[in-house]
Amino acid sequence: MNEVKNNPETISFLKSLGFPSVRVHHSFNHFDFSRPDRRILVIGPMGSGKTEYSARVWRDAQVALTKSETIARETSTDGADRRKVFFIRSLLDTQRFPDYPEDALAYRGGYERCGDYIARISDSFALEKLVHDMPEIGTWIVDEASFYDERLVYVVRNECQRRGLIFIFPALILNFRRDIFNPTARLMLETATDVFPLTAYCEHPDCLEDSFYTYRYYQIDGEECPALYFDPLIVIGGDRKKEDAVEPNYCTRCDRHHYLPGKEYTFFTLKPLGQQASGGNSDPLKRELAALQERKGNSLLARHLRDKFGHDEEQRVNLNALKVARIAERALIYLYAEQNLIPEELLLKLVNELGLDRVYMKKTLSENGRLVNLDQQILDGF
Repeated sequence: MNEVKNNPETISFLKSLGFPSVRVHHSFNHFDFSRPDRRILVIGPMGSGKTEYSARVWRDAQVALTKSETIARETSTDGADRRKVFFIRSLLDTQRFPDYPEDALAYRGGYERCGDYIARISDSFALEKLVHDMPEIGTWIVDEASFYDERLVYVVRNECQRRGLIFIFPALILNFRRDIFNPTARLMLETATDVFPLTAYCEHPDCLEDSFYTYRYYQIDGEECPALYFDPLIVIGGDRKKEDAVEPNYCTRCDRHHYLPGKEYTFFTLKPLGQQASGGNSDPLKRELAALQERKGNSLLARHLRDKFGHDEEQRVNLNALKVARIAERALIYLYAEQNLIPEELLLKLVNELGLDRVYMKKTLSENGRLVNLDQQILDGF
């Protein structure tokens, strides 16, 4: 909410009600469908109310649609009425809210039924087709737009400028590493006309600060185990809390309680090992991956975590990251899928020689846009 400044009428009205001199803030306003050509980013951590903001826009639209033809003229451009709202969810996001109706615009705590005005898509081409096929829709809500290809940003910008459409993006701009999520997120920031930042309470049990960050962790034997920095960027899962060494949980945390072990290790150790391997000397990387797989306590990662966090009681929770399963697989996926340091032939060779979990790697590589046949023949002599 924004502070009201230099508004004599508001101040006079509040004084007439007996209020003392206080800072006055705007309430949450109803959505303005009259303003064309808007690309609205609604950003914040998980649980901050981004999708609930979308539901409020949907409810406002239902009221605005009852207004007169005079209002229709104010909210329309080239046949597209901005009071007509369509909600889009990513095909990657099918596991969220499994108990809700198929046509639900669902958020934590409730949902709105969208009927025929909801769809799931996988890329910018599907969005472009929907916009073309439904020229009467003036407002498009695209949930988790960071999951899509960069082309989507320019499809949206062109449609906004050509026909005065509104696009609303409830989106995670920062990933669990506190980095810009991906190139699509960066382009969305560059081309946005409006930004609504939202916060949530930090979900650490001993904290009530505002949080801005999405935190990924694993719950193992009742203990919180932070995700390592090189954990796969995209892990598809539902909203239900899991006690699992492979599938993570998410919550929102403030700066103090957002634990992210292994960042220095990634840049000081893991990436240099990947660079050595790409230059033909893969033995040091293989030894570290073998340690991460079978003897975690003897790995360079374990040594790094002990040195950095072992003497600080509040930070010792970072040591629990070693309890997470498939650390070797996660490290190799990071080097191959994100850093492009490991060629496919070496990936196959290491998976085979170390006996890594092929099922886990296939699923995770696919979710991160890198399809690899891990069962194919390994080239001799690599």
